[in-house]
Amino acid sequence: MHRPLIVAVLSLLLGPHAARADEGRVYFGTYTKAGGSEGIYTAGFDEGPGKFGEPVLAAKVASPSFLTIAPSGKTLYAVSETGGAEGGRVTAFRILASGLLEKLNDQSSGGDGPCHVSLSSDGKTLAVANYGGGSVASYRIGEDGALSAPVSVIQHTGSSVDPKRQKEPHAHSINFSPDGRFAYAADLGTDRIYLYAVDPATSALKRAGETVITPGSGPRHFSFRPDGQFAYVINEMTLKVNAFRVDAASGALTEVQSLSTLPEGTDPVGSTAEVVAHPSGKFLYGSNRGHDTLVVYAIDGATGQLTWVENEPIRGKTPRNFVVSPDGKWLLAAGQQSDSVTVFAIDAITGELEFADSQIKISSPVCIRFLTKF
Repeated sequence: MHRPLIVAVLSLLLGPHAARADEGRVYFGTYTKAGGSEGIYTAGFDEGPGKFGEPVLAAKVASPSFLTIAPSGKTLYAVSETGGAEGGRVTAFRILASGLLEKLNDQSSGGDGPCHVSLSSDGKTLAVANYGGGSVASYRIGEDGALSAPVSVIQHTGSSVDPKRQKEPHAHSINFSPDGRFAYAADLGTDRIYLYAVDPATSALKRAGETVITPGSGPRHFSFRPDGQFAYVINEMTLKVNAFRVDAASGALTEVQSLSTLPEGTDPVGSTAEVVAHPSGKFLYGSNRGHDTLVVYAIDGATGQLTWVENEPIRGKTPRNFVVSPDGKWLLAAGQQSDSVTVFAIDAITGELEFADSQIKISSPVCIRFLTKF
C-alpha cells in the first residue's frame, strides 16, 4: 500500500481528533447551551507556527466552565457550573491517546455554582471554589486519578460594601502555592483572600489566615510568580491588580502595589476575568471584559512590582480565561461572546503580544488548558 493511501486510511480510522506526534494539545471548557457547546472540546496546537487543528468534542458534560490537568498528563478535571439544592459537580476524566476523554467519576462540588478548580503540584489534592454557594472544597486524588468524596467543605461568611454583588460570600477561585503547602481562595463577595493550610496526607484544608482587599474590589482570580515569592489577584469590580509579597513560612500576603488593568486615563468599563504569570516570571497578563483587551505588565525581579506595558485587543469579545504555552511563546485567549479562541505570539524581551493571525471557533469558550504530557 502506498504511503499517501496509508495516511488517508489512518485519517479515516482515527478521526479528526488525531494529532501528530510532534503536536501539542489543548482543551477548552465552555458554557453549554442548545444549539451551541456540548461540553469539553479539544484541538491539536502546532507550537511552531502557532496554529490549531480542527476542534472536536472530547466529552459531553454540562457547562464545564473551568478545567485543570494533572501533572502526569493522564487525567483532566472539570467543574460543571450548575447548582440548585444538590449543588454543582466536579468530574474526573481519563485522557485517552486520541485526546478524547473517558469519565472516571464525579462528586458533589460542595456548593452551588462551582466556577474554578485547581490541583496541587504533586497532583494529589484537588480544590474547587463555589461562586454561588460561597464555599470551597478539597478532594484526594486516587492512584487511578479518580476523585474521593469531599475531604473538606468550608463555608465562607460575611459580606462587603456593594449591596447588589457583595451581600454574601462568592468564592471565585482557589489556587495552590507552588510548593502545595497552602491554598488561596479569592472571594468576590467578602473582599478577602482566604488562606488555607493543606494537609499533605489527607488533602484536608484548614483556615490559616486571610487578607482583606480594599472594599468594593471584588477579588476574582489569583496567580503566583513561578518562584512563589510574589502573587497577584485581579479584582473584577475595580479593574485593578494587586501585587503581594508571600511569606514563605506562613503563607501570609503583604500588599506591595495596586495597579489599573486599563491604559492610563481610560474610564473603567466592564470587568476583569483572569490573571496569569508568564513561565519566565518576567511578565503578568490580565483580561478585561468590555474593554476586550489583554493587559501586559513587566514584573520587577526583586520587588515583584508591576509596570504597565500595553493593552492588546483580543480580536473578539469578552475575554475570559487565557493560557500561556509551556514554552512561553504563545498566549491563547478565549472570547466568550465571540465564540472564538485567538493566538498571540509573546515577545520574549518585552512580554508584548502580537496577533498571530490564528483563530478558531468554539462555542462560548471560557477556559483553556494545555496538555503538557501527551
